[in-house]
Amino acid sequence: MHRRPAIAGLLCLPLMAVAASPPELGELRPQGRGQLRWWGLLIYHIRLWARETVDAQNWAQQSLALELEYVRSLSGREIAKRSLAEMRRQAEIAETKAATWLAEMEAAFPDVQAGDRISGLYEPGRAVQFFVNGRPQRRIADAEFSRLFFGIWLAPQSSEPALRRQLLEGALGR
Repeated sequence: MHRRPAIAGLLCLPLMAVAASPPELGELRPQGRGQLRWWGLLIYHIRLWARETVDAQNWAQQSLALELEYVRSLSGREIAKRSLAEMRRQAEIAETKAATWLAEMEAAFPDVQAGDRISGLYEPGRAVQFFVNGRPQRRIADAEFSRLFFGIWLAPQSSEPALRRQLLEGALGR
C-alpha cells in the first residue's frame, strides 16, 4: 500500500532554536518540531507551538499553532487539495462540505516559494486563523474544519506518525 505524505496545509518553520515565537503566535512556546520528506526530498519544516505541553490524547481541546516553512515551491491549490485528502483520513466529509472547505483553503493558501511560512493558530471548538509570512491571510470559523485540519499532523490517523511523534515529543507517553 502506497502512503501519501501530509503535504496539505503545509505550514513550516526553521528548525533552528528561536527565543520567542513569531509575532502572530503571541506568547506560545515551541513544543516540538520536525520536517516532511517525500521520496527523500525535503518539503517543509514544521513546528508546534502552545502555551502548555500539548496532551497527545486531548490536543484538540488546547490552543496551539503549527508553523510550516517551505523548502520548495508549491501551488496553493495543490496544498489545499492535499490537505482535504489528509483530512478525509480522519472522518467522512460530505461532498458539499468538502467543496466549501476546499474553496476556503484555496483562498487561505497562496502559491509558496522556498522560505515562505504559513502558520495556523487553532482556536479549539471555534476556528483557525491562517497567516502567510506573518500577515493575516484568512480565518475559517468552523470547529470541525479546524480540528480535522490540525489533525493532519496531530491526530492518531496522521499519514505521518513519525512526524506526529516529533511534534508531540514527550506527550505521547501520557
